[in-house]
Amino acid sequence: MRAAAPPEGASEATAAAAERRWAFIVAGIIALLLAMMVFTGLHWAAMPPSRVETIDVNTVHLRGEFVESNLGTALGPDGKVTVRLIAQQYSFSPQCIVVPAEMPVTFRGTATDAIHGFIVGKTNANTMLIPGFVATFTTRFSKTGEQLMPCHEYCGTGHEAMWARVQVLPPAEFLEKARDGERLTCVSR
Repeated sequence: MRAAAPPEGASEATAAAAERRWAFIVAGIIALLLAMMVFTGLHWAAMPPSRVETIDVNTVHLRGEFVESNLGTALGPDGKVTVRLIAQQYSFSPQCIVVPAEMPVTFRGTATDAIHGFIVGKTNANTMLIPGFVATFTTRFSKTGEQLMPCHEYCGTGHEAMWARVQVLPPAEFLEKARDGERLTCVSR
């Protein structure tokens, strides 16, 4: 006994229906992803993440926390170590930063012209510097010595030459240098 052959064109109709069904499913997934992107974009624009600190890039060098005399490493009265720096095409200011080993170090930085970023050697010190915003993070350096701090966000034709140095000193040596209350940098003045 032989099975009856399907009517002519039935298999093509079944294939077309399956393709149409999958086309609707794929279109639905794409629409859902687009809706999620629009919602997330509008939500973040209306409610930025907490701890967003803004700064006026037009006056960053003239007044406030990032004036030139306030850049570099400082030991606060409470014993906290803070590094303030500015990224601009194609340099970091200051060019050389002094930090202690085995002590928490808070970095505070901003950019004046384009998106920049930096990573310090083989440490977890890594952030992006965006014009108009202050990036803040705290890290600890476990080894003494000098490390490179290159810009890791493409910022223009001089990007490959944009780097600074970080000198990690033993805690006692750092505290000796920092006791005068002046900003520390390893660039001669």
